[in-house]
Amino acid sequence: MNRSQLKFLLEHYKTVFEEEQHFVRDFLDLVDHPLAFSRERTAGHFTASAWIVNKTRTHTLLTLHKKLNKWLQLGGHADGNDNLLEVSLTEAREESGLTSLRLVDRTIFDIDRHLIPARGDVAEHFHYDVRFLIEAEMDEPLILSKESKELAWVGFDMVETFVNGNLSILRMLDKTSRSEIIM
Repeated sequence: MNRSQLKFLLEHYKTVFEEEQHFVRDFLDLVDHPLAFSRERTAGHFTASAWIVNKTRTHTLLTLHKKLNKWLQLGGHADGNDNLLEVSLTEAREESGLTSLRLVDRTIFDIDRHLIPARGDVAEHFHYDVRFLIEAEMDEPLILSKESKELAWVGFDMVETFVNGNLSILRMLDKTSRSEIIM
């Protein structure tokens, strides 16, 4: 995936969720910015995430993010890489140690624009997060990265409690339970 392929996927991105419908235009505007995939764009930049689920769609892998102190999906900064699919898979591997990762679909699974609070010398800014659906084996050992306090396979029935009502994660959970998701 490159910048033009990402633009194509965003132009054709369909969602029933109103909040995502509002984000699409902002994502498309950002794609053409020269620093869209770099932290140097201090107003906001692309990130990529992996919504990792088990094969039977009963659990998702979440991380207790060290800096934000919140349970989130795995993911991170593009750091200049415009191949967000590759970024998503790399971040998933680095943050979990999993080798059984399997991309379910090359299309975008979810998008979210969220505000990151100021921290140290980094000003408050937006992350334009592009998310992909990935499967993994639950019996594979997890390896904690320096970016996490914890990693856990969380049953779908417990996700809402873990994420404290985080609407973007609950949206991905809802999408996972919809019948159009390939198993």
